[in-house]
Amino acid sequence: MPTSFPSGADRRFEPPLWADRHQAGLELARACGRLRNPVLPVALVALPRGGVPVAVAMAGELGCPVVTWSVRKVADPAFPEVAIGAVAPGGVAVWRDGGAARRHEQAARSRGWLAQQEQELERRQRLFGDPPPEQLRGRHLVVVDDGIATGMTVEAALLSLRRLEPSRLELAVPVADRGVANWLGSLVDRLTVLAPVHDLTAVGLWYRRFEQLSDAQVIDQLARLRG
Repeated sequence: MPTSFPSGADRRFEPPLWADRHQAGLELARACGRLRNPVLPVALVALPRGGVPVAVAMAGELGCPVVTWSVRKVADPAFPEVAIGAVAPGGVAVWRDGGAARRHEQAARSRGWLAQQEQELERRQRLFGDPPPEQLRGRHLVVVDDGIATGMTVEAALLSLRRLEPSRLELAVPVADRGVANWLGSLVDRLTVLAPVHDLTAVGLWYRRFEQLSDAQVIDQLARLRG
C-alpha cells in the first residue's frame, strides 16, 4: 500500500493549516495530481457532509467526477460526540474498542441507536443521490473526507466500497491521526494525507472556518458541480 505523506511529514504540525475545506481540497488536489489524466476513469467518493466541499474543490482541479457515499456514526444520545460504532451501505457495521465491541453493538441494537442511524443513512443516500453499487463496481475510487480522528466512519465506508470490487481503492484526506491513518492504509491501495498528526483530537482545529454543513449546503455544492 503506497502512502503519500508530504515532505517533512515527521515535523510537528500546528493548527490551523487551512482557511476552510475548499482550500484544503485545492492542496489535496495538488498532492493527487497523478489523477488528472488517469489511464482508467477516476471517481472522487465524498463522505457527506464534510467530505463534499473537499472533493468538490479537488474535482475543479483534477477534472474528476464526484459521487457521495453516505456513512453514519453510532453514538449514545447522551454522549453524541463519542462514537461507539459506524454503519455504511451494504449492512456494514464497525464497533469501537476491540474487546468492548460486542458490548457496544448489543447496546446500540437493544436501545435503538443502530436502527436510528440506519434510517438516517438511508435518508441521506436518497437525499444526496448516492449511486447504486453497480455504478461503482470495477471503477477506480478515491474516498475523500475532511479529516480523520477515530477513523470508524472511514473504515466503514472503505469496507463497504471494497465489497464492490473496485479496480483500485484510495483514501485522500487533508489531516488525519497518524496512527489511525497507518491502520486505514491497510484497507486501501494508496493513502494520501497532507498532515499526519500525532494524537489528533478534533478535525475542526485544523481549519479556521469549520462550520457544520447543512443538507441544503451539500446539495447546493453538488448541484453546482454537476450543473
